[in-house]
Amino acid sequence: MQAKSINILGIETSCDETAAAVVADGRIVKSAVVSSQSKLHEKYGGVVPEIASRAHLEQIYPVIAEAMAEAKVSKDEIDAIAVANQPGLTIALVVGVTAAKTLSFVWGKPLIAINHLHAHLQSAMLAEEKLELPAAALIVSGGHTCLYDCESPLELELLGSTIDDAAGEAFDKVATILKLPYPGGPSIEKAAKNGNPEAIKFPRSLLGPESLDFSFSGVKTAVLYYCRGQDMKGEDKVDSMSEDEKADIAASFQEAIIDVLLTKTQRAVEKIGANTILLGGGVAANSELRARLQKMCDEAEEPKKLLVAPKQYCTDNAVMVGSLAYYKYRAGLFADLSLEAKASG
Repeated sequence: MQAKSINILGIETSCDETAAAVVADGRIVKSAVVSSQSKLHEKYGGVVPEIASRAHLEQIYPVIAEAMAEAKVSKDEIDAIAVANQPGLTIALVVGVTAAKTLSFVWGKPLIAINHLHAHLQSAMLAEEKLELPAAALIVSGGHTCLYDCESPLELELLGSTIDDAAGEAFDKVATILKLPYPGGPSIEKAAKNGNPEAIKFPRSLLGPESLDFSFSGVKTAVLYYCRGQDMKGEDKVDSMSEDEKADIAASFQEAIIDVLLTKTQRAVEKIGANTILLGGGVAANSELRARLQKMCDEAEEPKKLLVAPKQYCTDNAVMVGSLAYYKYRAGLFADLSLEAKASG
């Protein structure tokens, strides 16, 4: 007799995407619905928390209903409800947490709390049946840049994190400096394809020979000074720049970011003796980062396996929430209705 599948409804509202998904047994994606707010925040060049929260309130139940309909499951076929409750924008997280707790109570289903960052790594492991662990796990997103020692989906030890701007945040800010469209990551990547990554030597902040922490405020500031002068009183040169000049700045900036990410990841691999590298988060969609990491893995003295989140699951989504929740369900790690949203975690 075939064992019954475990269907988990995942909910994600940590920033500016309202997402819901139904995932069976941690791997089978029955539905994945995302309502993006990019257009709402575009004119501000970044996410405005109050606008994000209001949009989540408007979209959360329609998105959940659509995910249930797309999966062709009823509430009786849902085994648990999982929600990202940390880290993120508290005012945004609380919308998803409240919805999840309400459904848990009304439907009589277990509630599972998910760390948003850990879920990003689950996206990279989603399709892999034979994990070679330990893995050096790199998360590169708008709000976070972190390295973990991953022993299993539920065993993650933080090795290093950002001390100022995360990589994705730096991409957005440099895109604003160059007057490129929001969100900044895709815009910088697109511009960089036509640029020379060695045109400008922007700084690489490594924070010491053994540090696994990240700092990207320096390279962002270097781009700002390059465009507006060291005293910030000079003419903004961006308006008079050719597309080729902008492309060189974008390519050189991107190269500086990727160099740091690779250096730190290599340090983590050596520190924990990793067999595998995991890559997740919004910036994991960057093609140059993926290619450079693959090359690093292939050329290692002992080649490593690189597992990267599929591009549709790099940005915030609920599939990663439902997938990771399966392992917590199997381990009996449930939350109660006192669960709260947390900005950090």
